[in-house]
Amino acid sequence: MTEAPAATRPAEATPTTLTSLNPATGELVAEFPIDDAAAVAVAVERARGALATWRDLGFDGRRKALLRWASQLINNSDELSALVHKENGKPLEDAFLELMLTLEHIDWAAKNAKKVLSPQKVKPGSFMANHEAVIERRAYGVVGVIGPWNYPLYTPNGSIAYALAAGNTVVFKPSEYTVAIGRYYAEAFKKANPQLPAGILEVLVGYGETGAALVKSNIDKIAFTGSTPTGKQIMAAAAERMTPIVLECGGKDAAIVAADANIEAAAEAIAWSAMANSGQTCVGTERVYVEEPVYDKFLTALRAKLVGVAPGGHDSASYGPMTMPSQVDVVKRHIDDALARGGRALVGGPESVRAPFVDPVVLVDTPEDSLAVTEETFGPTVTVRAVKSIDEAVELANATEFGLASTVFSKSHGMEIARRLRAGATSVNAALSFAAISALPFGGVGASGFGRIHGADGLREFAYPHAIARQRFTIPGMALLSFSRSSSTVGVIKKVITFRHGRHS
Repeated sequence: MTEAPAATRPAEATPTTLTSLNPATGELVAEFPIDDAAAVAVAVERARGALATWRDLGFDGRRKALLRWASQLINNSDELSALVHKENGKPLEDAFLELMLTLEHIDWAAKNAKKVLSPQKVKPGSFMANHEAVIERRAYGVVGVIGPWNYPLYTPNGSIAYALAAGNTVVFKPSEYTVAIGRYYAEAFKKANPQLPAGILEVLVGYGETGAALVKSNIDKIAFTGSTPTGKQIMAAAAERMTPIVLECGGKDAAIVAADANIEAAAEAIAWSAMANSGQTCVGTERVYVEEPVYDKFLTALRAKLVGVAPGGHDSASYGPMTMPSQVDVVKRHIDDALARGGRALVGGPESVRAPFVDPVVLVDTPEDSLAVTEETFGPTVTVRAVKSIDEAVELANATEFGLASTVFSKSHGMEIARRLRAGATSVNAALSFAAISALPFGGVGASGFGRIHGADGLREFAYPHAIARQRFTIPGMALLSFSRSSSTVGVIKKVITFRHGRHS
């Protein structure tokens, strides 16, 4: 899940030190030395040095190591959840739920890598029947992962666990806002596997310069989660070395509420999807299109579901602060623009912005060209609009450069509507459920990026196919790929090919 655009460096940082602060209180969490380009190169080479050992463990050995890691994380879940609450800001229960999803994906990757990535025999075809055809999937080598701050465990883990399960080693740069969490996560792997060499999972500390150095280093693949503008910069930098990349970027995710939907369930799910984690969820709902017959009923239900929903730094809060301070200004700008263009606030308004917290905001009658509709807000706001038909709803939902996720509520036509949406994932009659199903791939289209994490596609993302054709025996007189072939052989082949392929009309 995606973070907002890259932040400017906090004033507390020095050229050699990164200072991590509690976003709710401003209190110091920890200080870390920054890794410069030289340190990045050392980390990458350390990961390369561990590659053979990790590869030679095979699928079964890596499975055991990954499952030990999951055990280490869950057996220290209280400590880790407290750290996530402290450094990221989300409530303890939300921190634990994020950890739970992280563990489920580690488990799935560990247990399914062998099945998904083992050599696969394919049919060679009639004219190559004397050959054996095999697809082997090979790890790229050292994978660089640049993670976000909004889901500092779950999101980078979607690349890290799957890359490791495929046989790669990983160099991980967590967001500058959640460095302590990233280091804890990686250290847990080492604690769970003390018999393995250093370098299998390395961690880098730094700002954009450190990430840029990682992209330009001797890396074999890059997986990035973050804003679309930063993703474009990484793509351009990676092109210099032809380094393959996975980009999971922004979203402007829409929900469609059909006239036959369960309105109470739709309002409950959308309220949570839009506001949970302070709206800092790339697959969270930011736009809602409701068929006119149930529009007023939906607005009444949505407003009721948000009564008592409020942010705070205490653990009983509905959600926490804005993790990145500069994002508060983006949220305020989107609200102000929507109201200036004729929209109105059904819930909250400009007064909802009280940094570092933002109360829930529901905007209605907001023009489709307003910032709150066209740009990723990444805050606890949502726009709601009435539509005359599902056709109109689908057209408006798809009228965006982004294509990450979407939601549909309909008792009878949910799947039909979902198939019409341009998105990498769709949840029907629930909110964000695809993210919790480990076997489903995750990723977007358009400005939301490309490539996939999670599921079988996520494993294949970190192992390139190597095609092998082995001739088992020769067929006399059938040496087509040779200067010694005869014209009579070609004549026979021409007749056979014409018979095989010339009969269709």
